[in-house]
Amino acid sequence: MSAVSRVSERRALLGLFAFTLVAVAGYWNFALHPERIPASGLATRVYSTSFPWFARLHVLAAAGTLAVLLIGRLRARWVPAALAVSGLAFLFEHIGTGYGVPFGGYGYTGLLGFKLGGRVPVLVPLSWFLMALPSWAIARAAVPGRGLRIAVGALWLVAWDLALDPAMSYLTPYWRWEATGPYYGMPWVNLLGWYLTALTIVSVLEAIGGRLGLTELPVRWLATYYGVVLLMPLGMVVAAGLGVAVVATVAGLGLCVAVTWAAGRAGAGASSGVQHPRPSAADSPALSSARAP
Repeated sequence: MSAVSRVSERRALLGLFAFTLVAVAGYWNFALHPERIPASGLATRVYSTSFPWFARLHVLAAAGTLAVLLIGRLRARWVPAALAVSGLAFLFEHIGTGYGVPFGGYGYTGLLGFKLGGRVPVLVPLSWFLMALPSWAIARAAVPGRGLRIAVGALWLVAWDLALDPAMSYLTPYWRWEATGPYYGMPWVNLLGWYLTALTIVSVLEAIGGRLGLTELPVRWLATYYGVVLLMPLGMVVAAGLGVAVVATVAGLGLCVAVTWAAGRAGAGASSGVQHPRPSAADSPALSSARAP
């Protein structure tokens, strides 16, 4: 890996971080305080045009940042994983928006742009891949054992939604729930649906990630990327003063860290506790020859 490529990866991550800070600041300064928008036709047009692109640009910027890493390290080897995860995510989202399973009844507004199948914005399946990859990578680096890794990786993916849903369905109308739920309008069944979807997606990454070279990616970079992407919805709920969402997200991340550590310890203990049979004289050529007359 060349020094130039590593610099490009760091710059991409810093660029995404800077974009996120500017976006959150703009949301706090103008979306939460529309009276601060200058009273001119140009300012109104700029704001009305930029607001629908607020989330779209964040997804595209996050995708571009991750692409710098993936293309630089793996060329095109990662593409099947992106297609598989995005395809599964679309399937779950398409069923969910049509039948309310497994997330509960909901529907996307037009703020996220073009919709696949008339119901799922094209950026939504992509966003699942963007956060599923680092979630799986974090779990894989710390947790031995395929089953534990999948369960823990799915938990990291669910933690993202604790900030994402209040930010994107309560503070901004990117999607709407059919029935009002207790968590800023979100029904609790949505978290179960997220976890089931995450289990499926992370299982696919676990099954194909090694063959595609995803296990060669730097985990520290991916963990930082996870935090920077999460910063957008978390920054929004902090700016809006949604204390319960802030506490829930921080607690969820703390739970992920604790579970990852505990699962890693448990898996390591189980591996070290395996009893290997001691070789007998019959199994050892050296011992057998020494005892031969």
